[in-house]
Amino acid sequence: MAENRIFNFSAGPSMLPLEVLQKAQSQMLNYEGSGMSVMEMSHRSKAYDEIITTTQARLRRILNIPDNYKVLFMQGGGTMQFSMVPLNLLQKGKADYILTGYFAEKAYKEACKFGDIKVAASSKEQDFTFIPKQEDLNLDPEADYVYLCANNTIYGTEWQYVPETNGVPIVADMSSDILSKPIDVSKFGIIFAGAQKNMGCAGLTVGIVREDLLGNAKENTPVLLDYKTLADKDSMYNTPPTYAIYILGLVLEWIENMGGVEVMQEKNKKKAAMLYDYLDSSDFYTTTANKEDRSMMNVTFRSPNAELDAKFAKESAAAGMSNLKGHRAVGGMRASIYNAMPIEGVEKLIDFMKKFEAENK
Repeated sequence: MAENRIFNFSAGPSMLPLEVLQKAQSQMLNYEGSGMSVMEMSHRSKAYDEIITTTQARLRRILNIPDNYKVLFMQGGGTMQFSMVPLNLLQKGKADYILTGYFAEKAYKEACKFGDIKVAASSKEQDFTFIPKQEDLNLDPEADYVYLCANNTIYGTEWQYVPETNGVPIVADMSSDILSKPIDVSKFGIIFAGAQKNMGCAGLTVGIVREDLLGNAKENTPVLLDYKTLADKDSMYNTPPTYAIYILGLVLEWIENMGGVEVMQEKNKKKAAMLYDYLDSSDFYTTTANKEDRSMMNVTFRSPNAELDAKFAKESAAAGMSNLKGHRAVGGMRASIYNAMPIEGVEKLIDFMKKFEAENK
C-alpha cells in the first residue's frame, strides 16, 4: 500500500486499485499529450471518443457480452434504475419482484407507482438472512419481467443461482458484485450497476440491455429515462459522466491485466473464505447471513452486544481500517471486500479481530 493509505472496507464509494489511482494521477493534468485533464475534455472530442469506445469494448470483452445487448453509460445511480426499469418494460403492466434486502425493497416500492407489482418471494420476515430457493418463487408467467438484486450489501447475502423464469426477462441489480466473477449475460434481460462499489467512482451507472427490450417505454416517459434514447446515441444524448467513465476504463484495464473476471473470482473466493473461516471458528463473533447464501463481497457480522460493536468500529478505524461499521438499518459490522481490496487488508482485519476478541471476552 502507498504511504498513509488505509484499508477502506466501505460498501461504496469503495476503494479503488492503487494502480488505477496512480495512473489517473499521472494523467490528471495532461491526458496522453492532449494538454488537458479528462475532466476538462469535450465529450465530443476525438480523444474522449477513444476513451468511451475503448471502455465499452473492454467491458464487452471482460463480461463476454453478446452482440444483441447494448452497453449504456448513465447517471442517477441504481436508484434511478428503480424507475427506469418499470417505465421501459411494463407492457402488460405486471412484474414480479424478489425481495432479499433493502435495495430490492426500495426498487419494489418505486415500481408499484407504475403497475401491478407482486412480491414473488421475500426473506424480510427472517431479516433478509437468506436467498429464496427456486421452488419458493411464485412467478407469474404473464409478468413483463422478474426483478432481483444479485448481491445485498447491507445484509450480506448473494444469489448463488440464476432463477428459471420460463422466458420472462430477468432484471438484475448487480451494483455490488459485477466484475467479481464471470456471469452469463444471456440469462438476463437487463443488468445494471452503480459504478461506485466494484467498477469505479460515483456518478456512473452501467446498463447492459437486451435489444428487444428497447423502444417500449411509455409515451410520456422522460427522455433521459428511456433506454432507447441512450442506446440510439451511444450514451451521448447529453453529456455523460465523462471522468467516471474514464475511471471505469482504467479499472477494466486493471482487471484485464490481472487475468480477467475468472482471476478476480479466485482472489475473491480466497479472501471471503479466510474471513468466514475465522468467523465460523469464533464463539465471540456471529455472522448474520445463512451460510449457503453468504456474499463474497460484503461480510456482515456482530460482536456480543451493540456497545462492543461501537467499540470495534472505533478501534478498527484507529488501526487503519475504515468503514467497518454496519449499515445504520441493521447495526453490527460489515467488511466490504471488493476486487480492489488486497488480501493483506483481509489479513490485517482478521489479526485485529483476534486481538479485539481476546481483549473483550
